[in-house]
Amino acid sequence: MFKKILIANRGEIARRVLFTCREMGIETVAIYSEVDRKAIHVVEADEAVCLGEAEPSQSYLNIDKIMDAAKSTGAEAIHPGYGFLAENSEFAGRCQQEGIIFIGPPAGVIRDLGDKITARNIMLKGGVPVIPGMTQAEPDPKAIALEAEKIGYPVLIKASAGGGGKGIRVVRTAEEIEDSCMAASREALSAFGDGTIYLEKFFDKAKHIEFQILADQFGNAIHVLERECSIQRRHQKIIEETPSPAVDDDLREQMGNAAVAAAKASGYVNAGTVEFLLDEQKNFYFLEVNTRLQVEHPITEMITGIDLVRQQLKIASGEELEIRQEQVKGRGHAIECRVYAEDPENNFYPSPGKIIHMEEPSGPGVRNDCGVYSGFEVPMDYDPIISKLITHAEDRDQNIQRMIKSLKNYILLGVKTPIPFLIDVLQSEAFGKGEVFTDFIDTHFSSWKPEFGDADLARIAYIVDEMNASRRKAETGTVTNLVPSPFSTLGNWRLTK
Repeated sequence: MFKKILIANRGEIARRVLFTCREMGIETVAIYSEVDRKAIHVVEADEAVCLGEAEPSQSYLNIDKIMDAAKSTGAEAIHPGYGFLAENSEFAGRCQQEGIIFIGPPAGVIRDLGDKITARNIMLKGGVPVIPGMTQAEPDPKAIALEAEKIGYPVLIKASAGGGGKGIRVVRTAEEIEDSCMAASREALSAFGDGTIYLEKFFDKAKHIEFQILADQFGNAIHVLERECSIQRRHQKIIEETPSPAVDDDLREQMGNAAVAAAKASGYVNAGTVEFLLDEQKNFYFLEVNTRLQVEHPITEMITGIDLVRQQLKIASGEELEIRQEQVKGRGHAIECRVYAEDPENNFYPSPGKIIHMEEPSGPGVRNDCGVYSGFEVPMDYDPIISKLITHAEDRDQNIQRMIKSLKNYILLGVKTPIPFLIDVLQSEAFGKGEVFTDFIDTHFSSWKPEFGDADLARIAYIVDEMNASRRKAETGTVTNLVPSPFSTLGNWRLTK
């Protein structure tokens, strides 16, 4: 096992990796930019190296500086987290050249699976069901239009490289195809430096189901159950749960077997995620492989008891996978809500700034993977994720209520967050019934506004409600010491602009 690793990331995912390393007695090296000098992962690591300016190309995306930091501190391996360089084949290859272990799949696998066209062809050869569509990139909108006529509308124009919802356009008529191709290509070129696009069939009322996989260097591969990730904004997930209310035991076995087949067909090693679309007839199709640890991995950990980061480290150090498929069991139900510094009333636009006051929810079955603290300045330079709130309970209905309660107890003042929006989604009838699809937000919450007219006021109202609830006297059945406003409980503290 490694004695020291460098964590090539920041925020809550850096802290998550730090947690397991501490348990395993592994020393850690954090990296940070000037703007992150006071970040919590910097304080918690055994060592920390400043890479320079806030601009990602000068810090978290600078391969040369990261390699220098690893070598100067004696780190034997690098954990990339997610985002930044986590799915960068050049970075993985450079680690190999420098004699440093990359905690993830081989560079060639990242390269092949990072190109969606290549990945589709690998899966077709491996017998994995694939969405109908093109098997090669096509720069000519007229050729894509011809293919769309064959497949039938609606179709999806997609960037061949990258992810995160960039370079994607849904096209429902032939008249839209050319403009959509041009727009998707421009966006892909800007985001990934690669403007190539291709076409797939688009399914209305589809579900986004993904399977966690683990694979070692000896040809062993397993899946660690599924996650339902259909609730998305701008093609990015914001609420995930496991098990999926749409997946029964038979379907779980079929999809799980396909996920393992995908891992073996691609020569996969380490932790990853095979993503599928599930249509209304319960047919499933390969979507892509995320060659890294997923943001939503904690809900899998909550129901299985498997520390996925620990498994990553053990596989990367050359150990054989110790878990067999029949040993993977799920218990209860888990939900994750992603809490960002963003404005749900303004198309979830980033809302960086100073966190004036924060109190995290706690209690049985509650976990908050958080990368900030009261007084921390959320920078505008990076993804504005604050934390991932995870709850676990014996069944789905109980867990929905636990998550709602936890969100109401989550005090985050100073930046806008989607907490009121998340509460409303969880309280909706459609979510309660498990009727969630990739167009869920557009269908049910396209014109969402908080009940109190402003998300900040809604947060204060929720806080007051929870303060009041905590004062109720169970023995008398009466309510005493009601709080008229949060200000009466906080002394001279005031929220001002």
